[in-house]
Parts: sequence; C-alpha cells; structure tokens
Amino acid sequence: MSAQERVTIKIPKPLYNRINDIIEETGFSSVTDFIVYVLRDVIAMRSEDSSKQLNQNEIESIRQRLKSLGYL
Repeated sequence: MSAQERVTIKIPKPLYNRINDIIEETGFSSVTDFIVYVLRDVIAMRSEDSSKQLNQNEIESIRQRLKSLGYL
C-alpha cells in the first residue's frame, strides 16, 4: 500500500504508548499494524452478516476490546 493510499488517524499519546508496550511481546511490527489488525477484525465481525444487527454479546465484545485499548 502506497503512502497515497493511507490516511493519518490521531490517537492519544498514552494510548499509543500502551499499544506499543503490548506489541513488544507479539509479532506486530508497529502500532499501526496492530491498530489496522484490530479494526479489520471488528469490521470482519460486522461484515460476516451485514443484514443482521449486532446482538448484545457482540456489542459487549466490541466495548471490551475498545476499553482494553483505552478508547472507553
């Protein structure tokens, strides 16, 4: 993916630092790679059946993921 096909998304520095600490023990090479992975996973969950609404368990799962990343 070229630089022209990317956009910049701003996140709080403490969240960036926290993610950076987390990925040290994983195969992710950058915070960006990790964030893209998580967002693709969330979107994939939603895209699997775009005709149905998210159920309460799915909503809670997404909330927990966002909370663990410091968004909530």
